[in-house]
Amino acid sequence: QVQLVESGGGLVQAGGSLRLSCAASGRTFSSYSMGWFRQAPGKEREFVARITWAGGNIYYADSVKGRFTISRDNAKNTVYLQMNSLKPEDTAVYYCAADNRLGLRVGESEYDYWGQGTQVTVSL
Repeated sequence: QVQLVESGGGLVQAGGSLRLSCAASGRTFSSYSMGWFRQAPGKEREFVARITWAGGNIYYADSVKGRFTISRDNAKNTVYLQMNSLKPEDTAVYYCAADNRLGLRVGESEYDYWGQGTQVTVSL
């Protein structure tokens, strides 16, 4: 079992930055690949970024490529999402998720554990 708790969300002006954190419980964090998803009001949850368990493979949605950076610190059981050059369309609840597979996984059903989400609001 893995429990995930996101933090770091908030209100920021367009062009600004935020860093989201996702703290995981359990001693096997390093064996899980981690993903970030987001869900805007009235829209379906969408894939944002993913980092595999060893950090060797990183994937991004086209909409955030070049602006967002996913990273992990296995010693701290934490995965991060650094978000720069934020746009109003980045406004959403951001969720972290975990699974024990490799490769690119963009579907919600491909992840086994989810956090409760953290709100990110980008104003003009």
